[in-house]
Order: sequence, then C-alpha cells, then structure tokens
Amino acid sequence: MNSRVFSLFSSTLLLLLLVALLPLLSCATSPESDDKRKSAFEFLKHLQGCHHGDKVKGIHDLKKYLEHFGYLSYSPSKNHTHADDDDFDELLESAVKTYQRNYHLNATGNLDAQTVSKMMTPRCGVADIINGTNWMHSGKKWHGHNHGKFHTVSHFSFFPRRQKWPATKGNHGDGSPFDGNGGILAHAFAPTDGRFHYDADEQWSVGARPGAFDLETVALHEIGHLLGLGHSSVEGAIMFSSISPGMTKGLHGDDMQGIKALYNT
Repeated sequence: MNSRVFSLFSSTLLLLLLVALLPLLSCATSPESDDKRKSAFEFLKHLQGCHHGDKVKGIHDLKKYLEHFGYLSYSPSKNHTHADDDDFDELLESAVKTYQRNYHLNATGNLDAQTVSKMMTPRCGVADIINGTNWMHSGKKWHGHNHGKFHTVSHFSFFPRRQKWPATKGNHGDGSPFDGNGGILAHAFAPTDGRFHYDADEQWSVGARPGAFDLETVALHEIGHLLGLGHSSVEGAIMFSSISPGMTKGLHGDDMQGIKALYNT
C-alpha cells in the first residue's frame, strides 16, 4: 500500500512539475556574461571582513537580506536605534551566527569569505526562519501533532500546522516582488495557497547549461514547498535553499523522508 501511495505521489509531482515548466519553456534564454548581468546579491561582496563594531556603507542592505530570510528582526528588540543604519550591532552579529550555523559554517558572527560566498549564491525566496522558528535547525525529532508549531524530522522540515496540498489550486497574485538577476530565483507558498512563481529576470535552461538555472531543478524545489516542505540543511537535498547556475539536482533521501513523514506513507 505504501509503495502504491508513494508511486501516486511521484506521478502527481511529475505532473505538477510539467505544468509549472510550461510558461517558461518557450522563453528559456541563453546565458549572458557576468559582466552584463549584475547579481542582486552583489552588494555583499564589499562587506566581506565586516564584523561587530564596524560601520560600513551597505550593512543596512545586509540587514534587509537577513530580515527577508527570517534571521533578523528589530521589532521585538529593545534596541531599535540600528534598524535603519549601517552599524554592525550585536543583533546583526547574532543573526549572522545563526545563518552560519544553518549552513554549516564557522559561527563567528563575522562576514568571512565563506559566509559571503554562501550568501551570494542564488536561492529560493522562501525564508529559512518564520515567526522566530528556525526551519533548518537539525537534531530535533517530531513527537505528536501540535497546531501552530514547526516540526523537524531529520534535516527536512514542515510548514507550520503540517499543511498538505489538496486537489485544488490556490489564489493567484503575489505581493512578494523579485529582486532581479542572480538573487531570488523563485518562490512558492505553503498549502493550501498554491502560488509558485519564477523570476523572469534569471537565465533559465532545460538541463545543465553554464550560467543558467535548470527549470526542472528549481521547479522540483518549489513544488516541495507547495506540498508542505520547508528548507533542509542537507546541501545535497532538493530542499536546500540555494543552487548554483549550471547545476541539476534530483530528489535526495532526506526529501523523500520528509514527504513520507508529512503524508504518512
């Protein structure tokens, strides 16, 4: 029975993948040179080496980056004075450390070369941390069902309340603008919303091509969100948040364990 259910899931996943790819198959473009297309995350490059106590132009953009992906919020903090400036304060240092731990980097709180390189990698627009809950924190085991809380099994993760994808489509429209080339590639929303969008400013291809992002690989990742998965801390998993151009990936054991656990198959 379990194998039949998982086979049905795989077929449904393939169908969703094909539907998601249709709008972009006709407009996949050839990659342009790096000189002509500046990455949306390019601002991070000149911040390499920054640490607590520094004041450097562009740190405010780093704060917005980390806020977008859930690592930083000045709202609940008693110290609101540095929310809109270029000061590398303690709250920012703590946010950088959390990011480094999630991506298996040395958690110094400093913007070393490895951290900047990872942050500059094009990625999914879905946050790693939502409402203060760190989706990528590994080591927890899920016990029982508790509404409103986020659960982690192995390294994969679920959206809050373990939302699952029904046989209906969600509403259209977005409200989450993309940032241009080389930043956020795509984003999708948890069940039962159903929205999934690519960033048309990126270079797309079908299959691995230098300088372009594989439509199928990115679609598979976003469909994971549509089905209820969050980001994984396993770099080989399709639900890992970032991917480099010219790369293709398929389902990893961690992804399959997550789907099986979420849908009880």
